[in-house]
Amino acid sequence: MKIKRSERMVVISNYLINNPYKLTGLNVFAEKYEAAKSSISEDISIIKRAFESSGIGEVETVTGAAGGVIFTPTISEEEARQTALELCERLSESNRILPGGYIYLSDLLSTPKLLRNIGRIIAHSFKGEKIDAVMTVATKGVPLANAVANVLNVPFVIVRRDLKITEGSTVSVNYVSGSSGDRIEKMFLSKRSLAPGSRVLIVDDFLKGGGTISGMASLLEEFDSTLVGVAVFADNTQEHREHFTYKSLLSVSSIDVKSHTVKVELGNIFDQ
Repeated sequence: MKIKRSERMVVISNYLINNPYKLTGLNVFAEKYEAAKSSISEDISIIKRAFESSGIGEVETVTGAAGGVIFTPTISEEEARQTALELCERLSESNRILPGGYIYLSDLLSTPKLLRNIGRIIAHSFKGEKIDAVMTVATKGVPLANAVANVLNVPFVIVRRDLKITEGSTVSVNYVSGSSGDRIEKMFLSKRSLAPGSRVLIVDDFLKGGGTISGMASLLEEFDSTLVGVAVFADNTQEHREHFTYKSLLSVSSIDVKSHTVKVELGNIFDQ
């Protein structure tokens, strides 16, 4: 299919955006669009400059017989902060406070544009890490994990708190639940959902005591897999929790149920 150069650059750009972290040989584009490899190489150079100057992502050219081009999505510091500050403002609304010191997040984590940007921010914070899968626990963390996995172009796996016959054979672990650590619960993961030896990023919506994340980390050990890192949409700094390293987009430093006030700040993901 021979097309004009301007059109060719548009479709190549679209391909790269929809296939992040994938090495694609220049011959693929040359054969598909009936163009010389040198012309495709010039197209890639122009796209690279445009993507990087606009904060869309980085385009790397790998030389050699097995070489090609790889697109890595990024997000500019300005756009990331603007997204996070908007979320801070919305999360501070008094009508979001729920019983038990929780905050209503579902509307934010179901807005496509916000989810895309959140996914880009979290994925960018783990730039340079090899990640094979994203893990979360059902159900509120699913949209967030899906957004991050889409940016990283890897599968996401869902840990469940109840056993479902449709999951087939499962591995289960007990974990401590509740801020006071007074409940022992169980979580399950299908044996088919995660390959042994995987490098996994855990993503969750709201971090309180940390018991759920510790439980997922224990599951990874059962699969002989490695925990690359932990990322959460928001954390509650008032809570006492087990010590582990994590990155948060937002940080809730105060929830006053009586006065219906919430204090939200940028999370430690912006301390890098």
